[in-house]
Amino acid sequence: MSRTSVLSDDQWSRIEPLLPSSDGRRGRPFRGNRQIVEGIIYRYRCGIAWRDLPAEFGPWQTVWKRHRRYASDGTWDQVRGKLLAEADAAGVIDWTVSVDSTINRAHQHGTNLPRTTGGTPNYKKLFAEPSDHAIGRSRGGLSTKIHHACDGKGRPLAMILGPGQAGDSPMFPVVMEAVRVPRLGGGRARTRPDAVMGDKAYSSRANRSLLRGRGIKAVIPEPSDQIGHRKRRGSRGGRPVNFDAETYKGRNSVERSFSLFKQWRGIATRYDKLALTYRAGVVLYAVVIWLRQ
Repeated sequence: MSRTSVLSDDQWSRIEPLLPSSDGRRGRPFRGNRQIVEGIIYRYRCGIAWRDLPAEFGPWQTVWKRHRRYASDGTWDQVRGKLLAEADAAGVIDWTVSVDSTINRAHQHGTNLPRTTGGTPNYKKLFAEPSDHAIGRSRGGLSTKIHHACDGKGRPLAMILGPGQAGDSPMFPVVMEAVRVPRLGGGRARTRPDAVMGDKAYSSRANRSLLRGRGIKAVIPEPSDQIGHRKRRGSRGGRPVNFDAETYKGRNSVERSFSLFKQWRGIATRYDKLALTYRAGVVLYAVVIWLRQ
């Protein structure tokens, strides 16, 4: 395997049937689809400009347009869903899920589009560009958050983008809604983990009620201010939350998952102007991770 090639022949044979073979308009088949996909991977892995792609991947405009199309029509999400379905059918998904977020600095070349910052975009629409392009101003400057759910072994299940200054707790229902693993034989997708782990930022009545209503075990510690408030209210404060400290020891799986994602420089730093294309790069790396299993 060369320096510019990531996918083995076996891995490519698994995803090739899942990729479109033509543009769907004139019926002209794509040429060199594997070469193009390797070019997309190379760009995100190295964090270079699209124009700087090596000539062996073909015209950089073709590589960019193919990735832009796969981002907008949900191709990478469909490929990831198929791999998740195969993994779930084989029983290799650990359904003790961890949820967290990580902030990635946005490069100045990715922040020069006008954006609306006053409203609250609908981040549930995965294939529609949010009005703020999922860019916000945090302490480190303009940045983007990746809200992420992974299984007990740190493998990605869902990823949602948001602005860097946004809180984690309000995005929790959106992330949980994005955890969907299709069934190979058809039927309803699996959406209910056995347990969900999160840090103290996710401790709220709304989030605990959401998990309790779906029959999911919540492994979320209670922060000291909430404990004090509950005790001051006496019997009206309710019972102490159930917290499984032994299970919570496995929450570092999501931190390991973030560390793996940031090995690709084009993900560790956001160079893409559109949230749609940046998220597609994150989903593409999730596809590569599941192909390695």
